[in-house]
Amino acid sequence: MEIAILASGCFWGPEIKFSKLNGIIKTEVGYCGGNNAQTTYKEVCTDKTNHAEVVKLEFDPKIISYEQILEYFFKIHDSTTLNSQGPNFGTQYRSEIFYLNSNQKDIAEKIIEKENKKLSGKVVTKLSIVKNYCTAEEYHQKYLEKK
Repeated sequence: MEIAILASGCFWGPEIKFSKLNGIIKTEVGYCGGNNAQTTYKEVCTDKTNHAEVVKLEFDPKIISYEQILEYFFKIHDSTTLNSQGPNFGTQYRSEIFYLNSNQKDIAEKIIEKENKKLSGKVVTKLSIVKNYCTAEEYHQKYLEKK
């Protein structure tokens, strides 16, 4: 099994979409790229933590490749809007690929370049090494309790 961590706006929609792909074993919502190892939704919403809302994917590379996951990532969100997706605005809603190793970085660079050519250089998706990933379990539990 391998891991992919992707930011494409509010994490709920992408989590559902990714969970339906063949080869995705597990999904988890969380935050990544911020200043601290732990954060909360309330802190992230202040726009001061530098965390992005992300979906962490556990996948079977024998069924779905990292490249296929990234191609799907670009299909399900707008990679040309800076710090926003749909009605959501703020740095936590940015488009960003967090890589775990040099192989993922190389693949992501190629996919971003391909998308950028297709979209006339308008892609704003960032590429960063995984930093301070934490789950959004606290927020997720509160969300489920309200339903």
